[in-house]
Amino acid sequence: MVDPRPSVLPYESLTVSDQIKERPILFSGAMVRALLDGSKTQTRRIVKPHPSDDAFALLDHGDGWWPYRSEDGESANVDNMEYPLSCQYGQPGEHLWVRETWAPNAGSAGGFLYSADHRDASSVHVADLRAGNWTHCIDRWKPSIHMPRLASRILLEIVSVRVERLNDCSQVDAIAEGAVSIRSQAWDREHFPAWRYLFDEAVAAGEKPPIGPTPMQAYEALWESINGAGSWAVNPWVWVVEFKRVEP
Repeated sequence: MVDPRPSVLPYESLTVSDQIKERPILFSGAMVRALLDGSKTQTRRIVKPHPSDDAFALLDHGDGWWPYRSEDGESANVDNMEYPLSCQYGQPGEHLWVRETWAPNAGSAGGFLYSADHRDASSVHVADLRAGNWTHCIDRWKPSIHMPRLASRILLEIVSVRVERLNDCSQVDAIAEGAVSIRSQAWDREHFPAWRYLFDEAVAAGEKPPIGPTPMQAYEALWESINGAGSWAVNPWVWVVEFKRVEP
């Protein structure tokens, strides 16, 4: 069987710019804050193209390629392999530069501003009180998908890549996803209103409050807030990309 993987040039023949491949990746404001405070070290993204049913099992064959094996015997290959998949987010050692909601700084300081720093406010007006001048004035943020590489402030190095079902996420994984760090009174009221009401009532009465949502429950709520109601129960195959932050 012909190896579907692209050939790799010897390290000595690569230029400096080619030695570490970079790819963009989008994160919401809440996840950007989790990246900045160091609480988020994993991300899960749905495998595309996605296996059609449970007859397929994704296998790790190294070098970032994850073929899945057909159990129905329809593969024409001797090894019964179909549809080799490459993780579009990269391989260990490669970099991801973060795209987030942003805007150019219209003030004299120049540079860029980031919505995540302002809790996703729809506009920003900040006064330089010492000089008595506006340092910047933003009426509209720019979508993360339109962020150029120059404006990115967060660079991640991929530590590992694996494939698993979404519901295989553990409590430890949920914490590494930043699910605990993003919680607040407002977030709990939105995603766990019944529990939050009982919690506030108990605290006001001086009683022991009920146990709150687990990291897994928080991550499930986070996933559905991004991917839609019922998306957790679908239990798709996901890429699990672990990373560490490096200087951009």
